[in-house]
Amino acid sequence: MVKTGIFVGSFDPFTIGHDSIVRRALPLFDQLVIGVGYNEHKQSMGSVEERVDAIKALYAHEPKISVEAYSDLTVDFAARVQAQYIIKGVRSVKDFEYEREQADVNRQLMGIETLLLFAEPQLASISSSVVRELKHFGKDVSSLLPQK
Repeated sequence: MVKTGIFVGSFDPFTIGHDSIVRRALPLFDQLVIGVGYNEHKQSMGSVEERVDAIKALYAHEPKISVEAYSDLTVDFAARVQAQYIIKGVRSVKDFEYEREQADVNRQLMGIETLLLFAEPQLASISSSVVRELKHFGKDVSSLLPQK
């Protein structure tokens, strides 16, 4: 059986913290699907298509990675791509509590396991919302975004 994991989020934008999780999770799986979640109730910097394209370009050299948009429940997305695991990054106790609750619900709904990867200490303060705010105020955020 092909071991498939999904790494999901809005990735608005996809940061060096997200990239770290992808690179650390990749050796664990035969296939890693990055799911770019679409939420019509959230104001985004870029369209979901732009985010998918940017992440695809970042990992164009990696055949084990695919990138797809989704707008349904994560467990339904996981079933559609035949994933056995959900990968989530955790930066803080607050993140941990939220992800633990989500993992419990997802396991109850579909029996899928969630793997939590803790952020590298130097990346723990980086979030998409921080990057969006800095960019909004005209700050250079290039050091917080992965480079091709």
